[in-house]
Amino acid sequence: MTRVITIERVVTVEKSVESVFAYLSDFETTTEWDPGTVSTVKLEGDGGPGTKYRNKSSFAGRETELEYVVRQLEPGHVFQLRGENKTVTALDTMTFRATESGGTEVTYRAEFEFKGVTRLIEPLFKTQFKKLGDEAEAGMRTALEKLEG
Repeated sequence: MTRVITIERVVTVEKSVESVFAYLSDFETTTEWDPGTVSTVKLEGDGGPGTKYRNKSSFAGRETELEYVVRQLEPGHVFQLRGENKTVTALDTMTFRATESGGTEVTYRAEFEFKGVTRLIEPLFKTQFKKLGDEAEAGMRTALEKLEG
């Protein structure tokens, strides 16, 4: 049985889709809006599909590292990355929609699939992932509200 924890949050700000997309599709900005991120470094690529990043995060009192690869980049619409290490696979998808007022609605969805023995303790992580999602939503909103345009 596959065990997946999904976090989905929607953030709406009065900033243009272009500025919000440009900011969030630069995955190195996670250090500014994702409280769990310790560091994110681009390893190779131009930001488009195939670009690789190393992300170090703190979760449940431990530091973990994932290598993320951009899977999909549709400017102004979709940005998706897949991260992996020996215990988890993560799929992060951000979709962007212009609002009637000229702002942007971002839907951020993160799916975590646990591997090996970690699958057995996955139920213990659910409340920590909810907290992680709440903190990322707040951090993203704060960072996006500071953007120009």
